[in-house]
Amino acid sequence: MRLKDKVTLVTGGNSGIGRSIALLAAEEGAKVVIAARDRPRGEETVRAMRKRDGEALFVAADLRDEHQIQRLVKEIIAAYGALHIVVNNAGAGAKRSGIEDSDTPGARWSKLVGANFTTTYLVSAYALPELRRAGGGAIVNISSTAAVHGNYGIYGAAKAGVEGLTRSLAVEGAPDGIRVNCVSPGWIKTSVTYPEGVLDGEARARREAWEKGTSLLGRMGRPEEIAQAVVFLASEQASFITGAVLIVDGGLTLIDSSAQSWLETMGSEKLISRPRKNAGT
Repeated sequence: MRLKDKVTLVTGGNSGIGRSIALLAAEEGAKVVIAARDRPRGEETVRAMRKRDGEALFVAADLRDEHQIQRLVKEIIAAYGALHIVVNNAGAGAKRSGIEDSDTPGARWSKLVGANFTTTYLVSAYALPELRRAGGGAIVNISSTAAVHGNYGIYGAAKAGVEGLTRSLAVEGAPDGIRVNCVSPGWIKTSVTYPEGVLDGEARARREAWEKGTSLLGRMGRPEEIAQAVVFLASEQASFITGAVLIVDGGLTLIDSSAQSWLETMGSEKLISRPRKNAGT
């Protein structure tokens, strides 16, 4: 078991990618603490972990509130006596961060950066002293390939901040044996990115065609695939890795999407295989 007896905090661990991280951490022997606002979903996830013989605890907390983060860390120490691993997964896009059309630019910035960047900073800041007391540990932040795409606006800027913060925390934590890394997912199939619903034939075909373009592998990723990357970075298997951003996107960021259809029509030079003949030659 890669995380045996490691007290592990997963923020936003009650749904989507965070839930998969929490479940896998429990399977790997961790004592998992989920922090989120939605108590029913959090407690359901805890029950799911316990059914797999995992040890788990849910703490209701709004991570936009610094005082609640302080309380969260104190509750973890009260329950388990230590903290070894932190997974900063909590975040939200524009639709889930409470942005209104009437919000000022400052309000929009505050809501999105607060949900995706400030929370990562504050949770890490309050967790670091406990990781030091434990003799070292690991922080894994969740970014997004939105960090390299300008069309994601403030969300992308916030995730770029998470990646910069990862490097800064890695330098600060290294003398105390604390490794800090980041996982940057591409398109992952969750209820947010791929809502379930009854679609007619044409709509289903459009969605399937869209999904094929979300990676070089012709599909969206699964939350479990992000969880595997996170557990790897949190474990001793990654003992010489710190300050790294691991992109898990099926090769999406390798693609120049505006050129893709042109290349498919005209042909492109290959490194290894024989190139196709260009049109008109």
